Amino acid sequence: MVKEHKTWRGIHLLMNSNKDVSSLMEELHKLASLGVNVIIIEVDYNYAYSSHPELRGPDPITPDYAHALVEKCRAYDIRLIPEFQCLGHQSWGSATFPLLAKYPEFDETPGQFPNNEGIYCRSWCPQHPEINKIIFRLFDELIDAFDSDALHVGMDEVFLIASEYCPRCRNHSPSKLFAKAVNDYYKHLKERGVEMLMWGDRLLESNTTGYGMWEASENQTYPAIDMIPKDIIICDWHYTKREDYPSIPFFLKKGFRLLPSGWKDIEATRALIKFSQKFKDDERMLGYLCTTWGAVKPGQIAQWPPLKLAMEILSQ
Repeated sequence: MVKEHKTWRGIHLLMNSNKDVSSLMEELHKLASLGVNVIIIEVDYNYAYSSHPELRGPDPITPDYAHALVEKCRAYDIRLIPEFQCLGHQSWGSATFPLLAKYPEFDETPGQFPNNEGIYCRSWCPQHPEINKIIFRLFDELIDAFDSDALHVGMDEVFLIASEYCPRCRNHSPSKLFAKAVNDYYKHLKERGVEMLMWGDRLLESNTTGYGMWEASENQTYPAIDMIPKDIIICDWHYTKREDYPSIPFFLKKGFRLLPSGWKDIEATRALIKFSQKFKDDERMLGYLCTTWGAVKPGQIAQWPPLKLAMEILSQ
């Protein structure tokens, strides 16, 4: 007999300030009425960290707002999961984010690419002996502030790894370095009794899946899939319409729990959910995650067509 499991009907949001938190709290009743039962909030450096105040963003979320959001999500039976983007995505455009701005010695490409020209996003070095001491304190504060039983660690679109410019990582295997980072974060979260989620693109090979360099790896990180624990939840993101999504059966066959994740295109949303539902009897197929990435304004999330469509299909 197939074991019944609660379908995850999720949405991923960027949370940068108390104002963003307030906007979300005002919409929670609408989101809950649509059927949303999981919200992943990407916080990154936008929390008022006490362990490392130098890493706070310009207008951080304060503990009182975090606690208020937790209580309101509980009232609507919504699971709230914070995210801290790890390894890659440590810059955007010409702006370098607080960790590498304050601690440039942690950079995977120290002293290179002035103003971040010629790269997509900076990465931190997974082998720097001091990096995890800081990162784990930030993890712990987010877990405590949002009273969470899970943490999303990001890990998507990591292009700078095993760099020739890194004194520790040059000539090392990208897959082993990526797996080391994943395993380090997993071990810490496991000790806290917290589930780990991550994006899945760096665990896929571009050539064999047919996905491009964004949705899958062309920089040799993909063998890491066989070097990491199978109880990590993989968020498998794809934003364009396809006839099939081969990563879905691939991740399931490898033994991972899976949360397919789409974005703003209506027909792509429909196609990804419909393909995912072929595997709905597998208890490792968790449901669906609707990402937003700034494509919908706070206060208008519940009216966003891709979310409404996803919730409608998932409720059938």
